[in-house]
Amino acid sequence: MAFAVEHSGGVQRALGILTVVAYVTLPLGSESFEQLLVPTLLVGLVYGALAIFGFPFAQRRGRAFAAVYVLVQLPLGFVLFALSGAAVGSVLLLVVLVAQSVLLLPLPAAAAVAAVIPLIHVEMEWPDGLREGLGTLAVTAFTVVITELLVREQRARAELAVANDRLRGYAAQAEQLATTQERNRVARDIHDGLGHHLTVVQMLLQAARAVIGTAEPERLDAMLAKAQDQSKQALAEVRRSVAALREPRSGPLVDALRALASEVTEAGVPTGFEVRGAARATRAEVEESLFRAAQEGLTNVRKHADATGATLVLDYESVDLVRLEVRDDGRGMPADPDPDSGDGFGLVGLNERVAGLGGRVSVDSAAGRGVTLTVEVPA
Repeated sequence: MAFAVEHSGGVQRALGILTVVAYVTLPLGSESFEQLLVPTLLVGLVYGALAIFGFPFAQRRGRAFAAVYVLVQLPLGFVLFALSGAAVGSVLLLVVLVAQSVLLLPLPAAAAVAAVIPLIHVEMEWPDGLREGLGTLAVTAFTVVITELLVREQRARAELAVANDRLRGYAAQAEQLATTQERNRVARDIHDGLGHHLTVVQMLLQAARAVIGTAEPERLDAMLAKAQDQSKQALAEVRRSVAALREPRSGPLVDALRALASEVTEAGVPTGFEVRGAARATRAEVEESLFRAAQEGLTNVRKHADATGATLVLDYESVDLVRLEVRDDGRGMPADPDPDSGDGFGLVGLNERVAGLGGRVSVDSAAGRGVTLTVEVPA
């Protein structure tokens, strides 16, 4: 941190104007003491030049130069006071020095300068000297207080400006983070929702083509009607994701999962559904995440597992959390999955979704023994 706060040009201009005004009043002298006019004007000119040009130089150079500046101006001001015959202008010039000391030096040092200046009256008769000294002390003390308040106000403004800049930066970062999170959420919803429905449509159409020559028209019509219904749901998911809205899921989670298991069964993979413990209402975001997890797990079963059956389990037995399991009897996950297959996005998105609720996702798999996807979310 620099030795002093950089003060505004307005403060320097104000002190400069006060210096000029004080110098102009020097020839007026006082009624009680004789003035040496020429020496007064010469010394006052030196003092004023230093006050106007030396002060900003000392302010830029550091505390050592500031101390030298004050130590030069203080005795010079005493000499000027004596030469001017205790002129008011000389006192004003010393008051300027007090204000500059507050701007240049630590507050105790500036207070010491303010306390020394009343000694200019030491050569007066003691009643007059005491009266004038106390009056000057009051003026210098007032100058210290006002200048210090000004310094603190400027420092507070500077700190506030820095804080505002930081807040604007933080706000920009927060906006960017929120945008990224919302994009990720929409991406997860598209993958989990649209991907599920399109997979069911694909499976239904594939099954319909396989039996088109032998199946009864009613069975084919049922398959195509189911595919049409799934395509409508897929379109609804697209509209929902594009609008970035979280529509509350209608009906209990148990009913939604039972319907999901039924869809997968109709698509060719017999899927059982089991509820453990007493079903209870949970937060909407918890139910949404569990439903999406079931969708993702069963979509992977249909696409990759080559399974003859699957089981969906919703477990309410724990008081503190809800557990969902998706099990299949397929070929299991490969030991070294292909990173370029693009099949890993679902689990990545599922992990992000569940982690945001304080839950966890685990996958247990062995070659030839199927896959068990487990999701646990705090209730």
